[in-house]
Amino acid sequence: MALGVFPAVVIREVLLRQTPLERGGWLYFIILSIVLAIAAFWELLEWWVSLIVAPDVGQAYLGSQGDPWDAHWDMLLALLGAAAALPLFARHHDRSLARVAA
Repeated sequence: MALGVFPAVVIREVLLRQTPLERGGWLYFIILSIVLAIAAFWELLEWWVSLIVAPDVGQAYLGSQGDPWDAHWDMLLALLGAAAALPLFARHHDRSLARVAA
């Protein structure tokens, strides 16, 4: 979940400060999409490293986690973490952004 919570807040701040996007549904959707892309890239990176570092045992290492759906669960939890963090922290984050702007 942390893989979704922490990037979501950072991505929200960058998008609000550097783009014409405003608070609302599209901002929420774009943040969730970026978080999911980061989580998918992380899973791919984990796979590539296992293939490069130890090609003979890389698949065994990835399979040793015990769950063939581990990558999918990690990405889902990142998405759920971001989806939970955005409404929970949005007001506090908006107040922080207002203080910085002032």
